[in-house]
Amino acid sequence: MSSAETLVATGNRAHSHGPGSPVPLQARSERTTSYDVADFPVPNGREEEWRFTPVKLLKGLFADEAGAETVKVDAHGPDGVVVETVAADSVQAGKPQDRIAAVAWAHAPETFAVRIPADAELTDPVHVNVAGLGARGFAHLVVESGRHSRATVVIDHTGAGELASNVEIVVGDGSELRVVTIQQGDAESIHVAQHDAQVGRDAKLRHVAVTLGGKVVRVSTNVRYAGPGGDAELLGVYFAESGQHHEHRLFVDHEATHCKSNVLYKGALAGDDARAVWIGDVLIRAAAEGTETFELNRNLVLTDGARADSVPNLEIETGEIEGAGHASATGRFDDEQLFYLQARGIPEDEARRLVVSGFFNDIIGRIGVAEVTEHLHAVIEQKLARTAELSAAVKV
Repeated sequence: MSSAETLVATGNRAHSHGPGSPVPLQARSERTTSYDVADFPVPNGREEEWRFTPVKLLKGLFADEAGAETVKVDAHGPDGVVVETVAADSVQAGKPQDRIAAVAWAHAPETFAVRIPADAELTDPVHVNVAGLGARGFAHLVVESGRHSRATVVIDHTGAGELASNVEIVVGDGSELRVVTIQQGDAESIHVAQHDAQVGRDAKLRHVAVTLGGKVVRVSTNVRYAGPGGDAELLGVYFAESGQHHEHRLFVDHEATHCKSNVLYKGALAGDDARAVWIGDVLIRAAAEGTETFELNRNLVLTDGARADSVPNLEIETGEIEGAGHASATGRFDDEQLFYLQARGIPEDEARRLVVSGFFNDIIGRIGVAEVTEHLHAVIEQKLARTAELSAAVKV
């Protein structure tokens, strides 16, 4: 019996996202993966994997055509780190799972690789900057940590235009790798990315997604395990303002035994048409005995007109696990917390800042890169200041 058949047997049914658009029930593992663009029809927005996304704004990235090659990629890091261009198929942590990822695979002008040597212990992070220069472009990045190494890689996405990117991450056996990806393009930029991570035997991955800017940002992060004892922690912070769409999709595929995954994403929204989408899929296959997993998403809606969609999904094919669970919550600003702080003489604006900062702090404290956390605090302060101005204007 397939996963989809199992879900139907337990009471689930096919469903529809609009008149004339029935969507059949489909397990996450049964979706198409391919390097061939032709295997992915241009979506119309009714498909399960696209129904929350403003597909009309992504027409340029759906086209199976070369870009203007207006993406600049550069990197620097401590001695011993290898930065080079490689063949596109030299590392295959995962196949494209949607049309845009397949287009980016086909048309990225080169594959940019960052390799951490075996047994290296880097005290300073490796920095990679991916900058859009104003048109439609593609990027393909590989990050690979050697056996028993310890390293941090920060990938900073900036600039303008339309960007489709693939990031492949290979965490060597016994190594510990932290990857921080920052999405902060200009106000009209569009960025769609697929991150694929392969976690080796007894290896640890901490993947942190920070989304702060861009008109449309959609990051799909997929994790699989190459051996037992792997540990993946997936963290995310996002703050969508008026007219911005921030979407994060995760798929953790537990196939090896005795592996762990922990997912924690938090987002804030402020302003008319601010939109956040979080989809979390975890699959525990029949062979993945001893799995331990949990996923949590929380959203804080700061003003009227903002909307957050949060959909956690969990498929379990074996009962021989350590534990599995998921949760999500979306709510408005806590007036009781605000009143408590104001009653102790703290001005309203400062009280709001403290509450929102506290909301994010448990994730920010785990990023582990001082310059990133300082930048994140500064940007959140700027966004909160704009939110306060917006709220004051509405009251007037």
